Amino acid sequence: MKIALLNEFSQAPKNEIILNELKKVVEPMGHQVYNVAMAKPLVDKDVPEAYTEDNPRLTYLHLGIQAALLLNSGAVDFIVTGCGTGQGALMSLNAWPGVVCGYCIEPTDAYLFLQINNGNALSIPYAKGFGWGAELNINNIFTKAFGSPKGMGYPASGKESQNRNARILNDIKKQVAKPLLDALKSVDQQMVKECMIPRFLDCFYAGCQDAELKAYVDSVVGK
Repeated sequence: MKIALLNEFSQAPKNEIILNELKKVVEPMGHQVYNVAMAKPLVDKDVPEAYTEDNPRLTYLHLGIQAALLLNSGAVDFIVTGCGTGQGALMSLNAWPGVVCGYCIEPTDAYLFLQINNGNALSIPYAKGFGWGAELNINNIFTKAFGSPKGMGYPASGKESQNRNARILNDIKKQVAKPLLDALKSVDQQMVKECMIPRFLDCFYAGCQDAELKAYVDSVVGK
């Protein structure tokens, strides 16, 4: 499995902690981790000149666009994201077709969401409640999230109906949402362009399996 970690500007100082715990859990399982969005804090959050091409000010709004492109193109299989409360990232990701994001405060949330709802993204609060022992909590979250096959149901007797409902919800989202390319082209193209940082592009191009999405990204970055 290919897993992308997406951090926005407010929680970029914690990227190293989150990345280390994620790798510690999933790499021994054979999964690959991409650190896609912000990997370090801004030099000065109030000075625009402090933003660089490699470290722009990405908000949870940008993370939704990045997640949609990565998941729908097949570049990655799963997204780990979040923000201060985890709520903004949750809403941003779930606004896009092909993305099913759950809210995760502690390990039971991760396990139940993936067993019952069979999603492809988790949003975690990295400010609210992120205190002493926080790295232990996210380590346990990742262990429960990736330690067993998802979609197995909880309790096990509910697997069939839970999987059916998850498929129905995915179908409803396809029916009520715009196709991804139409949705991407309908939003502010400057915001989309701001998502195209080197770490994102490396991950996207390495695994993209959708020629139309690749052509769209090429057009945004001016290839």
